[in-house]
Parts: sequence; structure tokens; C-alpha cells
Amino acid sequence: MIPSQASALEDLFADLLQQQQKSAEDLPPVHLWHPKLSGVMDMRVDREGQWIHEGSKIKRRPLVKLFSRILRREGNSYFLVTPVEKWQITVDVAPFFIVSASREIRDSQQALVVHTSTEDQFVVDANHPLWVDCEEDGQTPIPLVRVRDNLNGLLSRSVYYQLVDWGHEQVAANGETQLVIASMGQQYRLGTVAD
Repeated sequence: MIPSQASALEDLFADLLQQQQKSAEDLPPVHLWHPKLSGVMDMRVDREGQWIHEGSKIKRRPLVKLFSRILRREGNSYFLVTPVEKWQITVDVAPFFIVSASREIRDSQQALVVHTSTEDQFVVDANHPLWVDCEEDGQTPIPLVRVRDNLNGLLSRSVYYQLVDWGHEQVAANGETQLVIASMGQQYRLGTVAD
């Protein structure tokens, strides 16, 4: 994307981006906290973004939201971090679960806004890209989006299908017809269209 085009899109969607920036500023500075490893906690985030401690689902939403805000990823490992403690936890697919999406269309430009089960909201853009991996079978899509830092969110099936419905076909350089969706001037591949 051309820098002036990016600037024009930022101006066009300034209200959404400002709200996103304010939310980011409210997060604790986990990137500055480097305590020694306290141990491994029997806590897991399952495929649907449910937090499970010692085999039981954590039902208190404020507690789950707190945990999601002090989460850090190092390589392929996940940790709950405070200034004095660091506990390793297990994440099945991604620590966040995308439960809804909406689109803002202004002056024929589109911005996708996604929402997590832990009340995060952000615009799909160069800092929050969307992509689709596949299960080991090579067929089942795993649609992901970058929520923050290097922490990803798995799109719920309904959100993925909604994006597919909003998407459009595009022929790639290799002649393959792909389904893509635009947000903030970027094209994101959702899958391949079968003949």
C-alpha cells in the first residue's frame, strides 16, 4: 500500500483506530516484566477460548479477562506474567477466540472490526493481520488473526463463514482463484475456490 493511501485510510477510520489505541494503552506492561519462571500451572486455554484451571472451566468473566491481559508468548510457550511471578500455561490453538466481526465501509473502503470473547476489539490491518492455516489433514481451515504483540485469536466458525460471505474472488499470480477479504487497504486470503 502506498504511504499516502495508508494515511488516507487512517484518517478515514480515525475513530476506530483511536479506540483501538486507547484499549492498547490500558493494557499492563507485561513486556517490561521479566521475573524468573515460577513454574507450570495446570491452566489451559482450549480451542474455543475457554480458560480451564485444574480441569474446571473458569466461569468468572472478569478473572478470565484479567488473565488474558497478563498473558505473554515466548516462542511457542505461553505465560501469565506479573512483576514478580511467571507461570507457564497451555494453549490449544490460540489464546483468544473471535466471537464477532463487523465491517465499516466508508468512501468505498472497508475496515473489519473483530471482537474477542475477552472483550478486546480491534481493526484487521497490517498490525493485526488475518490468515488461514490448515489442520494436519490439509483441508480443515484454521482462521487466525493477530490480537496483540505475538498473541493470536482463532475465529469462531460463524465469524469465519461471515468473512467468507463478505469476501470476493481474486485470481492469484499462479492462476489459482482465491477468496480474499479487504480491510484497511490490505487483502487477506481466506481460502482457495474449487473449480
